[in-house]
Amino acid sequence: MEQRLICTLALHLALFFLLYFCGSHSTPFFDVKEPVLTEIKVNALAPDISPSGDSRPFLPLLAPSPLIPFANNTVPILSGLCTLNFSSAESVMVITATDCQASFAPYMANVVCCPQFDATLEIILGQSSKYSGRLALNKTQASHCLSDVEKILESQGANEELQKICSFHPENLTVASCPVTDVDEFERTVDSSRLLAACGRIDPVNECCDQVCQNSILDAAKKISLNGISNKEVVPHGRIDDCKNIVLRWLASRLDASSANGVLRGLSNCNVNKVCPLLFPNMTNVVKECGNVISNQTVCCKAMESYMSQLQQQSFLTNLQALNCAASLGMRLQKANVSYDIYTLCHINLQDFSVQVGSQGSGCLLSSLPSDATYDKTSTIGFVCDLNDNIAAPWPSNSYVPASTCNKTITLPALPTATSAQSGRHNENLMFPLVVIPLLALMTHL
Repeated sequence: MEQRLICTLALHLALFFLLYFCGSHSTPFFDVKEPVLTEIKVNALAPDISPSGDSRPFLPLLAPSPLIPFANNTVPILSGLCTLNFSSAESVMVITATDCQASFAPYMANVVCCPQFDATLEIILGQSSKYSGRLALNKTQASHCLSDVEKILESQGANEELQKICSFHPENLTVASCPVTDVDEFERTVDSSRLLAACGRIDPVNECCDQVCQNSILDAAKKISLNGISNKEVVPHGRIDDCKNIVLRWLASRLDASSANGVLRGLSNCNVNKVCPLLFPNMTNVVKECGNVISNQTVCCKAMESYMSQLQQQSFLTNLQALNCAASLGMRLQKANVSYDIYTLCHINLQDFSVQVGSQGSGCLLSSLPSDATYDKTSTIGFVCDLNDNIAAPWPSNSYVPASTCNKTITLPALPTATSAQSGRHNENLMFPLVVIPLLALMTHL
C-alpha cells in the first residue's frame, strides 16, 4: 500500500524551560499520542551512531530555537543602504525562511532551500523594478541588499549561511555581462506580451518537457544580449545566461509575488531533476571487494553499505535525482572495473541514496514536483517524503539517458502525471512524533 511520510518536528518553549531547570539538556522527549509512540521509536529520526563514531545523529532534525522561531521575536538590524522594496515579497520571504530553516538548510539545499532562495531574490529585484525602473543592482548595492535579505530571513529562523550553502554572491544581483538593465529598454527590445503569455503561468510537469516558457526566456535573453553588438561580432560566452536572469526579473515584475514564485520554482525544478547533486567519495574499497570476480559477496556488500552511508549524509533527493545518482555511481563503478550488478546483489534501492529517516532507516525521497517545507500554528516545521515504493536502483546500461518526467516508461514513487500530483492522492499517512529537544542540545549541533 502506498504511503506518504510526513516528517514533523517541534520545539516547545515551556518544555525547554522545564528541561533546562531539571538539568536534562541532551535527552530527546516525544509529545505524541500513545498509539503513534508505540510505532515510532527515538531512533526513527536519525541513526544513533554517526559514521565518524560520534554518538550524535548526523542529521540534526531539530526545530528552530525558541528564541528565534517563525515569529517576529527578533528585529533584524539592516544596513539602511539597500533601496529594494522587501515588503513587496514579504509572503515569499516567509516561505524561504521555512524552506531554509537553520538545521534543515544544508540537507534541503539543492532541492528546496536554494531554488526558493534564488527565486526570492529575483522576485525582490523584479518587484522593486516597478519603482526603480532597473532590473539589476551595482556591486555596492548588491552587497548591502544581499546582506539585508539574509538578516531578514535569519530573523525568521533561516540558516545564517545561505550565501555559502547556496553558492550565491552579490554579483548574482548585478547585471553581470548582460547589456540591458533598464526596464524600458528591455521592453523595447523584447516581445514582452509574447513572453508574458508563455510564462505568466506554467504547468510544472509539462513545462519541463515542452519548454514553452523556457524557449521564450531563451529567445528574449538572446535578443537583449545582442544590444550594442554588430552583426559581425560574436556574443561573449556566458552573456546569454546572464541575460536570462534579467528576463526572469522582468517576469517577476509583471506577476504578483506568489505567481512569480510558482513560475520560478517550476522552472528551477526542470534543472534540479536533471542531475545528481551528490559528491561521490573515494570508492577504492568498493572496487577492491566488488571488482572483477566477486570472491565474497558479504564482504562486497558490507563495503557497498559503508560507501552508501557516506552518500546518505549529504542531501535529501527527489525521486528523479535518486535515479540519476544511481546511474552516475553505477557508471563510475563500471569504469573502475566493477562489472557485476552489485545494486541487485546488495539490494540497493533508490531510497538508499537520500538522507535516511524512519524506524527502519528508509530514505526520504521528495517529489519531483516543486515542494516546500511547512509550518503550522503549533510551531511545527516539516516536509513530505514519498515512501510509496522501495524501488530497486537500476544498474546502468550503455544506453542510459538522464531520468526526467518526460520519460513515461519510468515508474517511480509519486512520479507526476498531472499538475495535481503534488497534492497527493493517498490518505494513509504515517506521522512522525514531535521532537522536543532543549536549546543547549540544539546548539551542540549548529
